[in-house]
Amino acid sequence: MKTRQIALAVGAHPDDVEFVCSGTMALLGAAGWELHVATLTLGDYGSDEYSAQEIRLIRRAEAEQACELLGASYHYVGLHDFGIFHDDRSNRMVTALLRDVNPGLVITHPPVDYLTDHEVTSRLVRNACFYAAVPNYDTLSLSRVERIATVPWLYYAHPVEGTDLFGELAVPAFYVDISDLIERKAEFLACHASQRDWLRAHHGIDEYLQIMRRWGAEQGKGASEAASRPIEYAEAFRQHRGHAYPKENILAELLEDRVIRNR
Repeated sequence: MKTRQIALAVGAHPDDVEFVCSGTMALLGAAGWELHVATLTLGDYGSDEYSAQEIRLIRRAEAEQACELLGASYHYVGLHDFGIFHDDRSNRMVTALLRDVNPGLVITHPPVDYLTDHEVTSRLVRNACFYAAVPNYDTLSLSRVERIATVPWLYYAHPVEGTDLFGELAVPAFYVDISDLIERKAEFLACHASQRDWLRAHHGIDEYLQIMRRWGAEQGKGASEAASRPIEYAEAFRQHRGHAYPKENILAELLEDRVIRNR
């Protein structure tokens, strides 16, 4: 299976990618893929200590530090917290990102999650994967690249806490075993110290990293049941297989010893 060996993970905010798919991204990097991480916002509202302008600068530096550890290039699309909307300008901005990076594989938020910022990011990324290959869709004011050659593979990470917006359990299509990468994932996430300190001040414990481990363990439990063997930590995904999108599961081919199909 031939594809561009460039992987792009897109989150609404700094730290989203680290929470939901950084273990899988690290595996792709180890397999020789070029890694890119993008956020639509800089997490302007993620503080009760700093102003929006101050925390924006802090969180960008944290995102860049996490990407340096991961071995990825960082991109900021240019939107703001609670300001991610499905409109013409936003679609062109995200499409320009896809054209600049030219990924063979994309990971983003699921279409249904607890936060609208995540859900609209999912829709914008889905659109951009399709739009970026359409030459008459003009983004030249945002990117010098007119188009990409083909629609990339698109995957949705598991929703936060594994539930949809109604609190019902979401069912992944497959899991990726990241048991031996959980400490690296914790290192990536710990780069976002402003968020870690914020929650630590509120909860009195280092809840930030514990949440990630707890979610990873829950996905590991699901992977264990699907594989009929113990798996301590996992990340879960579904693949977008709509018209014009690749149908084969390239992650399963690349990470075959790590992928556990759920159905």
